Amino acid sequence: MRQRSTAAVVRPPGQSIVGATCISVSRSKVALLAALSLAAAILGVTAVGSWSIARDLPDVRKIIEYRPQKAHANRMFVPAGAIPQLVVDAFLSAEDSDFYHHPGIEVPFVLRDVLVNLLRFDLNRRPIGASTITQQVVTNLLLNDEVSLKRKAQEAVLALRLERSLSKDRILELYLNEIYLGCRAYGVAEAAQRYFDKSLDQLSLPETAFLAGLPKAPTHYNPVRFPDAARARRNWVLDRMAEDGRITSDSASRAKTEPLHTSVAAKARC
Repeated sequence: MRQRSTAAVVRPPGQSIVGATCISVSRSKVALLAALSLAAAILGVTAVGSWSIARDLPDVRKIIEYRPQKAHANRMFVPAGAIPQLVVDAFLSAEDSDFYHHPGIEVPFVLRDVLVNLLRFDLNRRPIGASTITQQVVTNLLLNDEVSLKRKAQEAVLALRLERSLSKDRILELYLNEIYLGCRAYGVAEAAQRYFDKSLDQLSLPETAFLAGLPKAPTHYNPVRFPDAARARRNWVLDRMAEDGRITSDSASRAKTEPLHTSVAAKARC
């Protein structure tokens, strides 16, 4: 049980405890109202901006109607049912642990990012903002690599639209088959072949965690050129998986002690 503080309350002479309490409550209300007003303002700016850009957005039907045969010839498309659960768990922990619970965007993080970017607007700084798996799918299949507030807004609007049209499992299937993972590999199946010369169901836990750590910066985490950074990122993913309850802490600890070995072919082409 939490113990009550015994510190004395200091108040101005002549002010009653009731008066001090009223002032404290009043200040709390003012702070709450200010916070709510700020959130409403941010939502208003976001809504107006989204409406203004919605007219020029790509059609999400391009994603809805996507078929594996339309993929590049050197990509290996694996149906959702054939992707091992370990691979799914690793990428969810690394990229979007709330994927199955949000509507395509993480609203609290969107509010935070909008506020920060508005405050940095006149400083010519790169806009910040993490992307959910759904946002990454629309970026990979519909948008370009432009880094701007407008593109982030487009990404959010398209993600909301896509979630209303496709199931979560289908969106995740597209993500795991289209995400760029470095070494000229698109999708988890091709990455498993290029880095380890293995199929998805042959991957070990540390190998799977390594692949799941690549989307953020595949070049920076290249295991041939930057082995220390690659191992550190792999271990970070293992910790996230343990925190999410997808693996045990003991499994994560053991996996982190294993060396990160790539295939001979990977050393030559990566």
